[in-house]
Amino acid sequence: MRLPFHKYQGTGNDFVMIDDRAHQFDATNHALVRFLCDRRRGIGADGLILLRKHADFDFEMVYFNADGYLGSMCGNGGRCTVAFAHRLGAIQAETKFLAADGPHEAHIEADGTVHLRMQDVAGQQEIEKDDIFLDTGSPHLVRFLPSSRLAELNVFAEGRAVRYSERFREKGTNVNFVEIPLVAGQPWQVRTYERGVEDETLSCGTGVTAVALAASRRGAASPVQLRTPGGDLQVAFKVRPDGSFTQVYLSGPATKVFEGNIEL
Repeated sequence: MRLPFHKYQGTGNDFVMIDDRAHQFDATNHALVRFLCDRRRGIGADGLILLRKHADFDFEMVYFNADGYLGSMCGNGGRCTVAFAHRLGAIQAETKFLAADGPHEAHIEADGTVHLRMQDVAGQQEIEKDDIFLDTGSPHLVRFLPSSRLAELNVFAEGRAVRYSERFREKGTNVNFVEIPLVAGQPWQVRTYERGVEDETLSCGTGVTAVALAASRRGAASPVQLRTPGGDLQVAFKVRPDGSFTQVYLSGPATKVFEGNIEL
């Protein structure tokens, strides 16, 4: 049996994309998802995404982590799914689709930049002096670091320690390490450990969204420019009087890498 697939990436966060508008892919086959995401035996990706039809939306995005199981919202994955749907002709420049955390709106520009509206965020929870916790469709701990520490940080070891700590062991969390810009206007440097992938990824969309919102407490004004190992992203938002966030937009490139068929 041959399975057609497409490979997309958004600032280095890569995904196996399946056109499953016929609803034929077995979403309960965790071993198959793991195989397809395996970088040595399969196609290789941080996650797998099904594009499915939905009666009330332009499409539904069904996201799996590389561990084979359904994941929470993936921001870069959402942007890549919009680009994928646009290439397939399933949508025009603007769309409304359903994801794990509810409805999303997005639009794609001629140059391939995708602007994805994220869910409103209730607020921030300060855990310790330099740690802030937010849920931006996925749970994220944001840890601010002293200048020049980020490049030398062992993100795998330190991120894993937080993800499996007593506080987060049951459900897990993504962990973002952030270097505060020395000069206003420079991008906020971010590296992320992702649960489900259980490793550092080159970029995380819900992660940089969490960082931008957390950074607003430290003087960052919308839109916030962020730099990940995989590239640059922008997050725009408005802050309500109660400290919650609305009109949150994640913007950046989403590109097709290749397509093919894999033998199963």
